[in-house]
Amino acid sequence: MAIVNRLTVDGRDYFLPDPVTELKNSILEAIKAGGGYVNVPPLRGGPGVDILFSPGMPVTWSQFEVGDTAPSAGAPVDEISDDVADYGL
Repeated sequence: MAIVNRLTVDGRDYFLPDPVTELKNSILEAIKAGGGYVNVPPLRGGPGVDILFSPGMPVTWSQFEVGDTAPSAGAPVDEISDDVADYGL
């Protein structure tokens, strides 16, 4: 199982790998300073995206586990339903 973090900023979702402690601290410092840009890295390589964080901007963090495998396209419906039930969907 891998842990993925979801950062929601002003209604947009960004998915991030662990750890996110440094990113959380950077966002908090930018907000405390009255606003500032913070680079949010991508889930899989690349330059990321610079986001301007400011006081009053809605920011939400969530964390979830994702499985290593997904149901195959030819899997019976029962098997797919069981897999979905494991994730509480």
